[in-house]
Amino acid sequence: MELYIPRKCSATNRLITSKDHASVQINVGHLNANGIYEGQFSTFALCGFVRAQGDADGSLDRLWQKKKAEVRQ
Repeated sequence: MELYIPRKCSATNRLITSKDHASVQINVGHLNANGIYEGQFSTFALCGFVRAQGDADGSLDRLWQKKKAEVRQ
């Protein structure tokens, strides 16, 4: 038996339900010093509420800036 495990929005920590068809999940690739992709990525999930408010690009930029410091990009 498979259980549905809902995701959480990376920007607002809201649960992304199975009926939220406006939600997206984006993988941002990590590059080395030469700008070559080596197979690692960070995953961000944005709920439909954030996208409907028009804050998706700002939220994704803020999340990536925070994550970039952790992965030294």
